[in-house]
Amino acid sequence: MFSPVESRRLYRQVADQIRLMIASGELAVGQRLPAERDLAEQLSVSRPTVREALIVLEVEGLVNIRMGSGIYVVRQHAATVTGAEREPVEGPFELLQARALIECAIAEEAAGRAKPDDIALLDEALTRMGGVVNDAIAVLDADRAFHTGIAAIVGNATLIRVTGEMFDMRMTPYFARLASHFEGPTTWRSALDEHRAIRDAIAAGDAAGAKAAMRAHLTMSQKRFSESFGEEFSGEEERGRNKRPSKGTAKT
Repeated sequence: MFSPVESRRLYRQVADQIRLMIASGELAVGQRLPAERDLAEQLSVSRPTVREALIVLEVEGLVNIRMGSGIYVVRQHAATVTGAEREPVEGPFELLQARALIECAIAEEAAGRAKPDDIALLDEALTRMGGVVNDAIAVLDADRAFHTGIAAIVGNATLIRVTGEMFDMRMTPYFARLASHFEGPTTWRSALDEHRAIRDAIAAGDAAGAKAAMRAHLTMSQKRFSESFGEEFSGEEERGRNKRPSKGTAKT
């Protein structure tokens, strides 16, 4: 088995495959790519993997994702990518999975240690978040304060640093582009409710409840990013697709 250092992440390999299809002219400029689920089936990967690969290609300027319409080729060769825009080692979904593993344990521990002053700081972050759901930068800053605030309750400097660093890993062009398609005031209001559930469990000293609430929140975060780009077939096209022979269980 290859280690993460020895092998490219799967979504990068998928981006390479689609990039080659574009460079070779198999996918021409102006052409709409196959639907996300068709690409996943064709390349034998999951739809989230395809989604991450398409975000890479959008940042490179090769494709344009039009929500509700599809993904279109806009140029044959990638634009020059600066050092700050180079692909991260981890994809967004891998990052969210790691956060779930670590931050659930932190929330569980915090529930047994929280003092009134700690809860007041969490409340301050939630109040800020509620007032800036229309501001993508400000709401992320408040979100970060909430999550690092929970780690601060535990009082371990390494956990505080790791929590902050994991959160900051989403501040890349790739994650920002993904978020631009799936985050907005409505999703942030849902996230705010999830944060309040975490806060309430910690304030009540409910360790199991805090862990479960954090897991529910980060699971929902993954689900929000797992929505399709809205380019699925519809109408006559969908009815024609439904007449095709079944190829077995589809990947999701």
